[in-house]
Amino acid sequence: MTQVPDDLTMTKPVLETVTIAQEFCYYFDDIDPKSPEGILNFIHRILPLLYLKATFLPDIEVEYPEANEKFVTPEQWEELFYALREKFGKKDEYYIIDPQYINETEPLKASLSENIADIYQSMKDFILLYKKNTLAHRQNAVAEFKYSFQTHWGYRVGNVIPKVHHMLYEDKAEPPQYQQTLDFM
Repeated sequence: MTQVPDDLTMTKPVLETVTIAQEFCYYFDDIDPKSPEGILNFIHRILPLLYLKATFLPDIEVEYPEANEKFVTPEQWEELFYALREKFGKKDEYYIIDPQYINETEPLKASLSENIADIYQSMKDFILLYKKNTLAHRQNAVAEFKYSFQTHWGYRVGNVIPKVHHMLYEDKAEPPQYQQTLDFM
């Protein structure tokens, strides 16, 4: 019989998620020397892993919701956003169909930089709150992170992955059949 630990905030799924979120934040905390290709390769590898790990987080009942805090300031978010936008240039914007919005059939303009900065904000707030290392802070960190995954950053990951995949592999893809010339003679 498997025994459930008393402190769900210290279980393997939580600790693995903390580790991956920490790596994500560490990478983007020093974005200036990174190349656009390096950023794309990093995102391509880490975002699916973060998404997967978030699905394994336990449901945690928060005893002291007043221990919840946010750390990333609007200025920090903007700094990362503009640094990424400068690196991606014209390739930053793309179109998506986003089920979070009222009209699910018309494309919306999205920004790779904005989505990455949003994901970073959720990761950084999670890590900093979790590191306060009291049960109340860890409970709030995990519960808020899981809720944010379900309502916000999980959608952002879903929007970013296809764009990053295309940017990395567009030169390797063969044109669709209808674009190839046909020789009938």
